Amino acid sequence: MKYIILLGDGMADDPQTCPDRITPMMAAKKPNIDALAKKGKTGLLTTVPESMPAGSEIANMNILGYNPEKCYEGRGVLEAASMNIPVEDNELVMRCNLICIEKNNIKNHSAGHITTEEAKELIHHLNQNLSTDTINFHPGISYRHLLIIKNASKDIDLTPPHDVPGTQAETVMPKPTTEQGRQTAQQIEKLIRASWTLLNTHPINLKRTQQGKDPANSIWPWSQGCKPAMENFQKTHNLSAAVISAVDLIKGLGTLAGMDIINVDGATGLYDTNYEGKADACIEALKTHDLVYVHVEAPDEAGHEGNYTLKTKTIEDLDKRLVGRILKNIDKIDDKIKIAVLPDHPTPVALKTHTKEPVPFLITTIGETTPDTTQTLDEQSAKNGAYGHLEGAEFLKTLLKENP
Repeated sequence: MKYIILLGDGMADDPQTCPDRITPMMAAKKPNIDALAKKGKTGLLTTVPESMPAGSEIANMNILGYNPEKCYEGRGVLEAASMNIPVEDNELVMRCNLICIEKNNIKNHSAGHITTEEAKELIHHLNQNLSTDTINFHPGISYRHLLIIKNASKDIDLTPPHDVPGTQAETVMPKPTTEQGRQTAQQIEKLIRASWTLLNTHPINLKRTQQGKDPANSIWPWSQGCKPAMENFQKTHNLSAAVISAVDLIKGLGTLAGMDIINVDGATGLYDTNYEGKADACIEALKTHDLVYVHVEAPDEAGHEGNYTLKTKTIEDLDKRLVGRILKNIDKIDDKIKIAVLPDHPTPVALKTHTKEPVPFLITTIGETTPDTTQTLDEQSAKNGAYGHLEGAEFLKTLLKENP
């Protein structure tokens, strides 16, 4: 048996806050996904424990069968693994966004999706002026970067910038959660304030402002953690696995789980990502791997932008250009194929941030599954699915069961 997990990040939404209570998953024309739903079974899945924040890292960790309450050490260390940045036991790693602050408010979490080339120059500028023997910035992709501090405490409260668009930056500065974290919180706040001076006057941001683009005029560290311990996926499940994603977070999770990482040219993490390239890479990877995890970030980014129309389009593109292309080429694999399609969490366009509500999922064994009565995959129909309501790692256990 071969397994494909197709994940549309943030694809789910809240019917109560959508126009006419129709979510993008309901509105989208997705004949391939709905065909899989008709031939298979659906259900709801809680991906985020009540005790934890609704982060993609936590949700995806759960979907892959890892207990985030035991394994999770912050988003930063996952992305460091993806970027092949070694992390020492005494280092605190944080995701470090380049964001836009306008009139003292956090305008967005991405500095208008700044280009990687622009961002690298800004991170280099920060390193020239702020790095020390214990502080270093590491450039990543677009607005996503890393900050690593030696001998720092993780007993701090750092607010994810995508959770607070429109909020005054001063009100969500780093805060200690224990007395041991006070010095680290103060250190990070000092770095944020120093970045304002350094970035506001940088030629790249002056040019972006002249062009009507959002300047990347602040850093924003968040999701702190130390070096984690995760069991090898292949040893645990006796399955070789590969991850296909444009996002360092997901690639880092795969790296720490011992999965192979497959990079696709033109995979951006946005609506313009290379869906076809991911589909072709998935089929090719199935020839040498037992399980392929294909992650698409685009619906989540549209949700963070509060763009209902764009989010709907990203789901339609995922259906036609990724799922449809995979199904057309599935006969190239000489084995039984079990396919799952699901989001990791909702990113409601009305809220522009993640929530913990359960997400709809489907599982279909090509040519063999005994279907339930659901005819489509969305937040409402999945409530009637045969799988009922699963929690966390129950999803992977259900997927890997031998019976279809």
